[in-house]
Amino acid sequence: MYITTDTIITAATLIGALGVIGGTIVAIYKFYQKPAKLEKKLENLQKTHDEDIRKINEEQCLATYGLLACLKGLKEQGCNGPVTEAINKIEKHLNKQAHDMEE
Repeated sequence: MYITTDTIITAATLIGALGVIGGTIVAIYKFYQKPAKLEKKLENLQKTHDEDIRKINEEQCLATYGLLACLKGLKEQGCNGPVTEAINKIEKHLNKQAHDMEE
């Protein structure tokens, strides 16, 4: 059996067709895998976001307690009026937040 140009052309055509079919299958597979990857990235981003929000809330809580302590110190030194009003508002807010978190 001799290898002729027709045999080479037929083999090349077959290899090319198999390559196109394989490429199409890989493209379809990758296309259907994208939503799963995006969903996983979105879940990780949501976890990171929730953790950041929790940290920010903790920092705000500490800052509020520090501010309340400063205002109470001013009140002990005799400052009244806006200081007392601010203390009452902060304590009311803290109590409201504490009860909202329990629910």
